[in-house]
Amino acid sequence: MDLQPVVTQAFEDHFGRPPAFVVRAPGRVNLIGEHTDYNDGYVLPMAIERAVWIALRPRSDRRVIIRSQEYNQAIDFSLDKMAKEKGWGEYIKGAAWATQQAGWKLSAWEGVMSGNVPIGAGLSSSSAVTVAALLAFAAASDLDPDPVKTALLGHEAEDGWIGLHGGIMDQMVSLLAHPGHALFLDCRTLAFKRIPLPTGAAVAVLDTATRRGLVDSAYNERRSQCDAAAKLLGVRALRDVGEAQFSTRLAMLDKVTCRRARHVVSENGRVLQAVKAMRRGDSTALGRLLDASHASLRDDFEVSSLALDAMVEIARSQPGCYGARLTGAGFAGCAIALVEEARSAAFSFDVTREYEQAVGLKPAVYLTKASAGASILRLTI
Repeated sequence: MDLQPVVTQAFEDHFGRPPAFVVRAPGRVNLIGEHTDYNDGYVLPMAIERAVWIALRPRSDRRVIIRSQEYNQAIDFSLDKMAKEKGWGEYIKGAAWATQQAGWKLSAWEGVMSGNVPIGAGLSSSSAVTVAALLAFAAASDLDPDPVKTALLGHEAEDGWIGLHGGIMDQMVSLLAHPGHALFLDCRTLAFKRIPLPTGAAVAVLDTATRRGLVDSAYNERRSQCDAAAKLLGVRALRDVGEAQFSTRLAMLDKVTCRRARHVVSENGRVLQAVKAMRRGDSTALGRLLDASHASLRDDFEVSSLALDAMVEIARSQPGCYGARLTGAGFAGCAIALVEEARSAAFSFDVTREYEQAVGLKPAVYLTKASAGASILRLTI
């Protein structure tokens, strides 16, 4: 759903005049490559058709005023004096803080924000807000920043201001995605290639209707365990350990740290195999890799849940499903499935019905295309 008309009208209703810009930043679903990004590894995400939108107009003072349609709340802060608090507004402040730290000469703005990326579902709603805020500041300040540098600022905003020590994947794909393609990203060098999705296959996002808070979850614990494994193995990051090399050095790690590291090392290998499968248009091989990824996330990285496992098994049991796995940080949220396009409607109906019967929660199952990355639309001045 295109929310541009929604935020444009809401801006006029709230501020009494039309906006000058509308910015859009999509959420993402990660096809494969989970918990590899902060280990300097490889990922293969794509932008989804759900996004965060901000309609805005520059201000002549230093106040930023933005209203969230979903929360029915507004925040109001000065670019010259920002205090850390709690809530959705911190992602806006984080964008202002990171860009000013980097030397951007910011202008203030007033705006209305709305989005349809499910919150806490593993589809990167938080980074969509951060990227949308970065573009809002760029638009208001008449700046045309480099997308990779902007992604790095988004990462700094979430790391330094919010306290979420994640990787660079979410911000990069939100800014650099291309319709019909996944983004193969080397999280160390930030080199990327756009890889076309196999023809005749649909991507289904399977929302389990369970939620988690990233900052308060075991996410940061998993990152610390990976850092410890890399240190014990004598490498900069787990990206630097191949599967054959890892198998000869297991004795250097305790059992838990070994399982965490084994997931990352094997997942990097699966991403590289997935790229080859997609270039061949081989949906069957790609589906097998999704299945293997879920098993590794469940057993070695231990970030699945009863709901996610149930959703994945139900999805796999459907005719025309090539493979499925949890997506995002885990613990709750969404799974993803690769499905024959011709059977995708029946797949969605049957998965919804069977999951609700099995778990007692009503899921949201929707098909998505790989969408375009973030954008700024100038309306008027």
